[in-house]
Amino acid sequence: PCCCLDTVHTRYLTNGQPSVERFPISFKTHFSGNYFHHVVLGIYCNGRYGSLGMSRRSDLMDKPLTYRTLSDLIFEFEDSYKKYLHSVKKVKIGLYVPHEPHSFQPIEWKQLVLNVSKMMRAEVRKELEKFARDMRMKILKPSSAHSPMKERSRGKSLSPRRRQASPQRRACKRDKS
Repeated sequence: PCCCLDTVHTRYLTNGQPSVERFPISFKTHFSGNYFHHVVLGIYCNGRYGSLGMSRRSDLMDKPLTYRTLSDLIFEFEDSYKKYLHSVKKVKIGLYVPHEPHSFQPIEWKQLVLNVSKMMRAEVRKELEKFARDMRMKILKPSSAHSPMKERSRGKSLSPRRRQASPQRRACKRDKS
């Protein structure tokens, strides 16, 4: 699913506030035989979590910076969805969004993916708090980050080996001429 435009806008609105860390939170819910996707911008500041976003439902968008843990914030969203008879199936959390306005670093949308419908709440809490701790310490790296370039030996290519041509192609007379 495409990202919500409001998440992109709120990213830029908070760009001048380096003390506010921003990260995407995505929810996949199920209601009446259909699946729905929703993205909000999670925020972390002064030891508290909250969110910014847009929704027709006031309790499915902005959450004040009052939640002590990331799991408290996520469970608040889950409880809000239940009020509208939606069951949360998956929660995806990305990495902090860089503060540089002209950064070419892609947004990491789903660093942590939890299939919450198949997990106990204690397991979800444990996974979320481990992830949150690692994010606060900024030890998580984008999955798109590449390992350092190996030095190239003379005459050796770094590209993957090419597969041999299929048997049909080798047997073709046109290719031999």
